[in-house]
Amino acid sequence: MSGRHRQAGFTYLALLFTVAIASMVLAATGTLWSVEAQREREVELLFVGNQFRQAIRSYYEQSPGMQKRYPMSLDELVTDNRYLGVKRHLRQIYMDPITGRSEWGMLMAPEGGIMGVHSLSDQKTIKRSHFLLRDATLEGKNMYSEWHFVYRP
Repeated sequence: MSGRHRQAGFTYLALLFTVAIASMVLAATGTLWSVEAQREREVELLFVGNQFRQAIRSYYEQSPGMQKRYPMSLDELVTDNRYLGVKRHLRQIYMDPITGRSEWGMLMAPEGGIMGVHSLSDQKTIKRSHFLLRDATLEGKNMYSEWHFVYRP
């Protein structure tokens, strides 16, 4: 075998080795990006969940008359018709950052109405500890559907 044929084989093997290493690096980078994207969605879920919690609190606390009540639908948080003018406790019904849909799980109050929301995703969480005090009930929860954003007077 001549030196030229041996060199061509070596170049081919070097090229295959380079492609294999590049593939492994890209796969690792893709995994890191995926985890980082999930962490960003978690932060957004915490923000949106607390927006719902604050809107439910506002709706409940600003109930006209002596009888306080929770909203019967999320739409009542956007357009509260209990007053002469329209009152908005929430600008819009936010999308669930985990599922990408505007559907939310509802947590119903014993006396009726919605006292909280949660994601409908059964995906596992990354964050399981070190929450802010307002989100202390989320400690140790393994799925996003267990992250309940509830207002209790």
